[in-house]
Amino acid sequence: MASAEWLRVEVAYSPRPGEVDLCELRLAPGATVLHALRESRLLERHPQIDLATQRVGVWGKARELSEPLRDGDRVEVYRPLLVDPKEARRQRYKRQSKSGKKGSGPSGP
Repeated sequence: MASAEWLRVEVAYSPRPGEVDLCELRLAPGATVLHALRESRLLERHPQIDLATQRVGVWGKARELSEPLRDGDRVEVYRPLLVDPKEARRQRYKRQSKSGKKGSGPSGP
């Protein structure tokens, strides 16, 4: 049975907004997050990734590099935030207030 012999895993990284490097792999049972990252060669294609400082996860949940994977997992490397999300919302609100826009919903009659 092929599904018991191999894990089907994806590795995803978005170096910039709107751009995704996605790699599908077959790994041996017992493979970890780090095994998937190495096998995908993602770190070679994106030398700016620093696993000592950047977070990694599986399906949007932070995981350790030693975490074992399951069939169908998606390993993700997260970009560092350039701006605090709360500060970004404040800045958008200020820009919208200055331009006269008070919301993004439909306007009334």
